[in-house]
Amino acid sequence: MPRKFIKRFMPDRELIKKQKALRIFGSLLYNPNLWCLNRRSAAGAFAIGLFIAFVPLPSQMIMSAGLAVLCGVNLPLSIALVWVSNPITMPVLFYFAYKLGAWVLSEPPTHFHFELSWQFLYEQMSTIATPLLVGCMICGLVCAVIGYFGIHGLWRYSVVRSWQKRQLR
Repeated sequence: MPRKFIKRFMPDRELIKKQKALRIFGSLLYNPNLWCLNRRSAAGAFAIGLFIAFVPLPSQMIMSAGLAVLCGVNLPLSIALVWVSNPITMPVLFYFAYKLGAWVLSEPPTHFHFELSWQFLYEQMSTIATPLLVGCMICGLVCAVIGYFGIHGLWRYSVVRSWQKRQLR
């Protein structure tokens, strides 16, 4: 069942409430809907977490937490799903997003040698910012929709299967 599988990987509620970065939400963190794990909250958390994972800015976890609080979906799950774009996968995801954005905008992709420095980012952002942001928006929306409906369908399938097993007994 998806609920048991997801609950194994979710962090503790009290641990999350103690995070300094989340103190800006104050008493909003005591909303029980943020900690409930049902089909609606899990699907919404997947959509938010996967969309924010493609935002090419730091503090993705705080943005994900803010959207989860505003939408009333599972907070720990939406924060955890942001880590789809971790330091290992981020270059691949953002390079793909850049190529997709360049293709959508019909711009030839700029060839460059990547360097991890502020000067490189400052110089290259003027040429790659628009295709990167368009590609990130498209990838984020597609992953959010697939995640939302995928979890919704998986959850429904699991419930129907458990009902069928009970009827056979």
